[in-house]
Amino acid sequence: MKIWKKVDKTQQFLCVIILVYIIVVSMRNAQFLTLTTLFNLVRSSAGTTILSMGVLVIMIAGGIDVSFPAVAIFGGYTSLRICMAYGIESLFVTFAISILIGVVLGVVNALLINMLKLEPFIITLSTASVYFGLMTILVGTKNVGASDLPAQFKMLSSAKLITTTNAYGGTIGLSVFIIPVVLCVVATWFLLNKTLIGKGIFAMGCNNEAARRAGFNVNLLRIFIFGYSGVLAGIMGVIYIAGTNSVNPVSLVGTEMSVIACVVIGGAAPQGGYGKIFGTLLGVILYYLFNQTLIYLGLSASWQDFFMGIVLLFSIISTSYQRRLKDRKNFIFTE
Repeated sequence: MKIWKKVDKTQQFLCVIILVYIIVVSMRNAQFLTLTTLFNLVRSSAGTTILSMGVLVIMIAGGIDVSFPAVAIFGGYTSLRICMAYGIESLFVTFAISILIGVVLGVVNALLINMLKLEPFIITLSTASVYFGLMTILVGTKNVGASDLPAQFKMLSSAKLITTTNAYGGTIGLSVFIIPVVLCVVATWFLLNKTLIGKGIFAMGCNNEAARRAGFNVNLLRIFIFGYSGVLAGIMGVIYIAGTNSVNPVSLVGTEMSVIACVVIGGAAPQGGYGKIFGTLLGVILYYLFNQTLIYLGLSASWQDFFMGIVLLFSIISTSYQRRLKDRKNFIFTE
């Protein structure tokens, strides 16, 4: 009960929605509440969860990044093509190449924001097209099928952390994707809650000038934040290719709004200064529950946008209302 009281109203609402939804779907179709559904949910949501951690950090700092899908596919696809060209079968090298590309592109975003003094949304909207165009020029956009993937991608795709038998005698397992997801979530939690950098991130989101006067180097913080987001995007690029067991380089284009929606649904303030990892995880869970299980209710996938829109609208209203109450309590009055 004490834990429940520590959770803010928006996250309480999401917990209730998820619980009610699971009960309703389970009553409608007994096949829903199984380990198979859980394992599929973990596997399919792994990439979005990793990206959402980077978006959360940037949003807390008062920015919006829409270039992360381009960064992710640039890193993942380039590492794939390099491994294919040179016969590299090391998973470590694959991740290292993708992460390095992600860091470089993320830092470029931050440097442009610092130099041009423009909003992160404007800069990253531009660089998203630049990065994708650069990838098509330097690397190409050739589809790579499952049979052509290097061994490390196939291994990562099929590897299971634990396996068990379902009701029909078949073997099911929890994908090893859960490992990078847990590592990224824990690293982000530690960064935001246990480091001086985390305090600076929250300070930036509340007020840039106040953060400067408190002794934080805002420009360096921004470089770190976007570089960190680039690391997560690089990891996601490899996970994405392994998860689909093939790659279409244009398939991630346009997915940024879904990830941002998950973060905002989780209660992150669009204007910066507030956001919770638990809320973001709830937003991702809800998104993939709607994405994958509406069929159990006899509804088409088009209903997903409707339900997500309602939840997103309520979350924004709830977060805004709670922030106003907190500001009034602290004698901070804004229009």
